[in-house]
Order: sequence, then C-alpha cells, then structure tokens
Amino acid sequence: MVFGLTRARRRHEQRPDSHQVAGRTLPLSIVENPRAKRLTLRIQPGDRGLKVTVPPGMAQAEIDRFLARHEGWLAGKIAKMPDRPQVRPGIKLPVLGVNHLIVHRPGRGVTRIEDGANGPELVVFGAPEHLPRRVADFLKKTARERIEPLVARHAATVGRPARAVRFKDTVSRWGSCSSEGNLSFSWRIAMAPPRVIDYLVAHEVAHLREMNHGARFWALCEELCPDTKRCKAWLKRNGSKLQSIVF
Repeated sequence: MVFGLTRARRRHEQRPDSHQVAGRTLPLSIVENPRAKRLTLRIQPGDRGLKVTVPPGMAQAEIDRFLARHEGWLAGKIAKMPDRPQVRPGIKLPVLGVNHLIVHRPGRGVTRIEDGANGPELVVFGAPEHLPRRVADFLKKTARERIEPLVARHAATVGRPARAVRFKDTVSRWGSCSSEGNLSFSWRIAMAPPRVIDYLVAHEVAHLREMNHGARFWALCEELCPDTKRCKAWLKRNGSKLQSIVF
C-alpha cells in the first residue's frame, strides 16, 4: 500500500535510520528521488524495515508528520509481520523444508547435518561469532547443489541454455532472468522444500523463452513443473518468513 503527500522543496537534513512503531524499532530508509512528487511509504520485502521515498530537500519534520499520520496503518501491518529470528545455537532452521536444530561445537570441522536425539541437527564448528556466516555458507552451497542441475535439466527441455547462474541474498525477489540469459536466485530458497525449489527454477528457466508472465509463460512453467500453482502459493505464504531470518 502506498500513501502520497505533496510538498514544498526543503533543504536536506540529517535522516534517522530507525522508526519506532507498535513497540518495535524498525530500520528506516529515507530515499530522495528527483522524480518523486510526493512521499511514499512501503514495508521492505521480507519485512526488513520501512522505506520512505521523498522528493529532494524534504524537511525531516514533514516526514515525521507523514509517518505519524500513518501510524495506525503501520501498526496493523507490523502486527502481522513474522519475528526476525537471529541465527544462533538452539533455534531451528529449515533446510530443504525440514527444521534442523542448530548445534554449535568448538574446534575445527565442516558444517554438516547429523541425526540428533530429537531430530535432524545442523552442526556448526568454529568460533561462535562466525556461526551465522557459516550457516549462510552452508545454505549457499546447498542451493547451488540443488539448483544448478535443475537449471541444466529445464533449460534442455526448453532448448534455451542459461548463460550464467548466480546466487544472491535478494530482498525483492526469489529469482530473476535477464535478457542476456543470466539466471539469479536467492540462496535462501535452500530453506524451502525441494518441490518449491524446482518450481522457482522452472519459473526462471521458462523466462529464457518467454520474457513475460503471459499465458504462454505460465503454460510452459506448468509443463516444467506440474506442481506450479501449489508451489507458487507456498512461496507466497511462507516466503516472508524465510526472508526475515537474520544471518
């Protein structure tokens, strides 16, 4: 949802980097856009904070009044936002759709999955402060191992090879396909079930032939992944939870 407000041009001021609402302190990004004619307010993808786009020189006091007027709307949205759990020992993190207890062990070793007394465990070695990064590295490796063969398979089916396959921590989308044939994926998708990963790859590979979201694109997507509708719904329903995890 976007709200607007016209303004008179004002001098640049120091901008705050957080905003308190509904008992929570959220990161705040205030972006000046020369083409903006009004203020717009959005909750960042993955519920990672707030973004206010303003015309250049907008007075901070006017931005504060704008946020205050929409406090009720923000509070209602934030009440529905998932918590942003920090990756640490003792929490459960999904790997390929299955929750794994994160276990830290001192000393040297390679991050791996083990069978624990109460279910699967993701065992991480080394200094505690490096644990979040090592968990992220494990997910990146898992994503690459799963996705690259799927890209090759689906690309062979559509007869359009991918030029490159890249992995990023994107906040606005799970995957993308450029006009040059480069595919990009969020490595966080490694937390989703395998069938959802297959759907995401099928979706982006289908763009190698159909650079749109028209009827022919969706028909091709379902040809590559017959479970497209159910997997698309799963990602819409659960995606923000995966995006909200702090590594």
